[in-house]
Amino acid sequence: MKSLTIVNRHYPPNPGITGESAWDLAQVLIEKYGVEVHIVHIDRMYDGGGAVRQPVGHTHAVSTIYEGKNPLFRFIAGPLDGFLLIRKARKLKKGPLLVMTSPPLLPFWASLFLKRKNWILWSMDLFPEGFAADGKIKPTNRLYRWILKKTYENAPKALIALGPNQAELLRRNYQQSIPTILLPCGVLVDQSRDETRPDWHSDATKIYLGYAGNVGEAHSAEFLESVIRQFNPEKQQLILALYGTKAERLLKLAGGKPGITLLKNIPRAQLHWLDVQLVSLLPQWTHIAVPSKAVSAICSGSPILFCGSKEADTWELLRDAAWLINTDEDLDSQVKQVLDSLTHSAIEDKKRSARLVSRRLNEMVDQAYQSIEKLI
Repeated sequence: MKSLTIVNRHYPPNPGITGESAWDLAQVLIEKYGVEVHIVHIDRMYDGGGAVRQPVGHTHAVSTIYEGKNPLFRFIAGPLDGFLLIRKARKLKKGPLLVMTSPPLLPFWASLFLKRKNWILWSMDLFPEGFAADGKIKPTNRLYRWILKKTYENAPKALIALGPNQAELLRRNYQQSIPTILLPCGVLVDQSRDETRPDWHSDATKIYLGYAGNVGEAHSAEFLESVIRQFNPEKQQLILALYGTKAERLLKLAGGKPGITLLKNIPRAQLHWLDVQLVSLLPQWTHIAVPSKAVSAICSGSPILFCGSKEADTWELLRDAAWLINTDEDLDSQVKQVLDSLTHSAIEDKKRSARLVSRRLNEMVDQAYQSIEKLI
């Protein structure tokens, strides 16, 4: 029997999106291909959203060195947790290691200790690059440059990337050609749709705009501020379910404004009730992160209004079902132009495109799973 060990910070019942992605892959490999799947993960919960699932496969929980919420201690603990995960996974000796990129520096430890052994990189957000992108460290810092060099010193036998542009960046960093599989994050199996109209969707004549999820270091608070200032509350309803480092100030700005509904969360099964979902990625994070919420939005049936670079994989993969707010141009004028142009007819056209794009994304995922099974 073939075996595979997936290494990642999160895994169900933890609801983090990377853990859900690992769960989906594990389920398919087990049920369709009869693979013995082991998952090495950190034994703690994640504050993010997502579905709560029961784990599949053989799970191996590793205790974190810090379970609190102090930002500095968590910043220190994350990379050290990566070392503990790789150490545990090596001892299992259950097939090749499929190493994801959470916690930060997990690929660094893989490169350092697995070297050219039988391992596969499944890239999500990239670190240490992410530390430089959000300003935690300067790209010229000697420690940063050393970690970056070591991270890409020993290439995996194969690469699973979120999109073609991220894949190209990684191959350049490894300075060699690597067999590559494209696997967008956010295309999740067995996603239900709640056809009961939610309480927040009370006026069918309005266009419902929504942002559901993290507003963190990689996301543009200025984009959401512009939408909050410029949307038309007589014709449009703005639904916000925010968390993350930039959420508090946005919620203060939005609080009490007509046409805005603030929610703690929006169940994934209700996302299709949003006519347009808002997504952003700051330009310095291009290729370092690819927002999964954009893919989830399209797969729910909603088109997206994406604020980011034209070079981003989000635009590369989803442009047929999206409007672009180009970060290289004036933000407010672009937001106003798009919001003023939105009609039910235009949105229905984009929704039809979203269904086609969703079908293509699901085909990409099916092909990716087949290719991964062949690597084991």
